[in-house]
Amino acid sequence: MRPVRLMKVFVTRRIPPEGRAALAQAADCEVEEWDSDEPIPSKELERGVAGAHGLLCLLTERVDKRLLDTAGANLKVISTLSVGVDHLALDEIKKRGIRVGYTPDVLTDATAELAVSLLLTTCRRLPEAIEEVKNGGWTSWKPLWMCGYGLTKSTVGIIGLGRIGQAIARRLKPFGVQRFLYTGRQPRPQEAAEFQAEFVSTSQLAAESDFIVVACSLTPATKGLCNKDFFQQMKKTAVLVNISRGDVVNQDDLYQALASGQIAAAGLDVTTPEPLPKNHPLLTLKNCVILPHIGSATHGTRNTMSLLAANNLLAGLRGQPMPSELKL
Repeated sequence: MRPVRLMKVFVTRRIPPEGRAALAQAADCEVEEWDSDEPIPSKELERGVAGAHGLLCLLTERVDKRLLDTAGANLKVISTLSVGVDHLALDEIKKRGIRVGYTPDVLTDATAELAVSLLLTTCRRLPEAIEEVKNGGWTSWKPLWMCGYGLTKSTVGIIGLGRIGQAIARRLKPFGVQRFLYTGRQPRPQEAAEFQAEFVSTSQLAAESDFIVVACSLTPATKGLCNKDFFQQMKKTAVLVNISRGDVVNQDDLYQALASGQIAAAGLDVTTPEPLPKNHPLLTLKNCVILPHIGSATHGTRNTMSLLAANNLLAGLRGQPMPSELKL
């Protein structure tokens, strides 16, 4: 009797336990994992992917033509532990007939919670206030000290009213937001009806919003969307929050807008690059709050993401429908 040939699977990072367990139980797969919380070095990635039938990767791994060539003809499935797929060379992948799995929906709530937390943290100047307590700046109660901006009767502009954009609006509505604006590739009247949100141009959204939340995908059309011209149209009292992709915001232009007082503040959960260098000018500003891309970082969400990514991979390898397949 001929031995059953196992399918080779390479996992580019240590993933949460539910996903690891699903892969470990796959009797038809030989699984190798880069057993570290840190990004895999390029040489190790090339070694691991060579001859693999399946690849489970993260946003930090660029799956380009060169890596696909290294992988070779065996590669049938790429499963990414993310909603975003801008790290994948989709044209090359499609050309080779490789299936792609991703993890939409499961991180929507966690990311929306983080967006609202970051918005409140930024507009109410919480990091500054905490620092004042620690450094002795809190000497007495002062009527004009540490004043920020509130959501009641405000206008909130959302760039990208997709799943996450809608979840953010849903959470902000009870704060007494008076008006929601949104922009994107096209109007979404059915989704917008829940918030009575108005579809407007990017320029109108910039000019009329008190708070702007960037929740769109990174595409050629959205890269650098929030730039000098955009910031010049914003109110001086406006706050920008980005939870999408760092490249949607021109960070040099953002620095100038914040440092000059052109806009009030910004909160970023995503940057370019990631991690942001410790000497980056944005880190010198009190009115800029930067988080280390933790939008989906709850135990439950990350476990669910890892299980979905594992199930996508296994289904693809077995020629079955994936729970979440990206249609190329």
